[in-house]
Amino acid sequence: MVQGLYPLAREAKSWPFEQARLLIGRILRLRLTQAERDLAATLIEAGKADEAAATFAALRKPVVFECGYGPSGPPHLGTFGEVARPAMVRQAFRALTDDAIPTRLICVSDDMDGLRRIAPNLPNQAMLHEDLGKPLTVVRDPFGEHDSFGAHNNARLRAFLDEAGFDYEFVSATEAYRSGRYDKTLLTALARFDDIQAIMLPTLGPERRATYSPFLPISPTTGRVLEVPMLETHPERGTIVFAEEDGSRVEIPVTGGAVKMQWRPDWALRWTALEVDFEMSGKDLIDSVKVSNKICRVLGGEPPDGFNFEHFLDENGQRISKSKGNGLTMEDWLRYGTPESLAYYMFQSPRSAKRLYFDVIPRATDEYLQQLDAYNRRENSSNPLDNPAWFVHRGQPPERGSPVSFSLLLTLVEAANASDKAILWGFLSRHLPGASPVTEPLLDRLCGYAINYYEDFVRPAKTFRPPTDRERAAFTDLLTRLKALPHDCESGELIQNEVYAAGKAAQYEPLRDWFSALYEVLLGQSQGPRFGSFAAIFGLERTIGLIERALAGEDLAES
Repeated sequence: MVQGLYPLAREAKSWPFEQARLLIGRILRLRLTQAERDLAATLIEAGKADEAAATFAALRKPVVFECGYGPSGPPHLGTFGEVARPAMVRQAFRALTDDAIPTRLICVSDDMDGLRRIAPNLPNQAMLHEDLGKPLTVVRDPFGEHDSFGAHNNARLRAFLDEAGFDYEFVSATEAYRSGRYDKTLLTALARFDDIQAIMLPTLGPERRATYSPFLPISPTTGRVLEVPMLETHPERGTIVFAEEDGSRVEIPVTGGAVKMQWRPDWALRWTALEVDFEMSGKDLIDSVKVSNKICRVLGGEPPDGFNFEHFLDENGQRISKSKGNGLTMEDWLRYGTPESLAYYMFQSPRSAKRLYFDVIPRATDEYLQQLDAYNRRENSSNPLDNPAWFVHRGQPPERGSPVSFSLLLTLVEAANASDKAILWGFLSRHLPGASPVTEPLLDRLCGYAINYYEDFVRPAKTFRPPTDRERAAFTDLLTRLKALPHDCESGELIQNEVYAAGKAAQYEPLRDWFSALYEVLLGQSQGPRFGSFAAIFGLERTIGLIERALAGEDLAES
């Protein structure tokens, strides 16, 4: 994080800055007296957060950002969002305080949860059914790669977060429970058992209310996480008594990993034990947040500031879920797009529900490239700290993006029948003198993504059609116009002007119908990149040949 950003940060209006300002107010309110608060606020607002932190020791205590993840299935892209978004608020907070107040980002894996459902896309279903009800860190790994299913999913998440460059601390709930990290708060929960029940029971139905307990004992016999009522509680010795699966009475401690808590009390437990200041959650959890806030106060903690986001939807408009296995995995996205394009997608409109399927990747990639370009050009004198690229690259966007859009690369892959990056670079290097995979590393990466995306999604869906009589006349006119240009013309603008002229001469209204005809007849798709730019890179002579073959009735699908 580059220091000295306060003048820009003070004027920034994007949603992470809005949340960061609220968080600063929280920190001052909770840690300082009114007089201290007024002085600290004055200093921070004057861009002197370092003086505020030096003056008040309470401001040198880290501000804790937290996110939770349930490893009941391979992490999907919604999981990535739950880490990326609080990281963006943290980045805004650091800019507003000039890094004078320390921060931490903790990612908690709820890997002590019992396995309740099995996603249909997982291997070794029979083995997983045998382990139903056991903690995820005890359930055997169906992939045979790690000590447990929880460890497998944790490793996948951490590998992706590490590759994406996140600065975070990973906390395994299993380890936190077993190591004693939660023991003090667990004992408080036991001492205030009735108070927690008074909060929880009114939120439950009659049947669930009759058996509910905030504590979930781990059966000493079967190893399963049990949802059973407490027969006795003994705060003085830190134990609970419950009926085992065979009906026998068992007394165990609530410390040392012998129990875990139900998810809403568990949420409050970790907020209290980890002293969390900020956590985001889905819009569907608003009521649960309110309940957990109450329990957090019972446990002696202060509920964190929050932000409610909308969930991602699959291609059918259904909420994505690890247990259903209907969402994109992080590996899916990284086969077809950059981590930066994913982070950009997470930044955009967090309070709006959005589809998260393969077809959003090309658009997200090009929008990210446009934002990076706008950041480097400082378009319209806008605040660069409000540009998504500033968040995507953690305050240090590269000075160069890609000179070619992802959508154009996809079209070039199809038209050139490119099966590897070397073929694409044969076209690109002629259009971009001096360009190479070394000088344009992002473009080189995009070439690989474009080939993968084309082979998996575009090629199977392509449908060419012959031109109509009207289109044939317009294509013939365009052919004449293009042949009148210098044969070595590499100006996308000149070519685009002739394409426009042919469409207008054919009286296409709106003109986008003319471009749709070009794409459908020549490329087998309903839309594409700027046609002049494509023709300039593909080559004017090759583009002319493509039109001639379409007019001759050749099957372009076999090219």
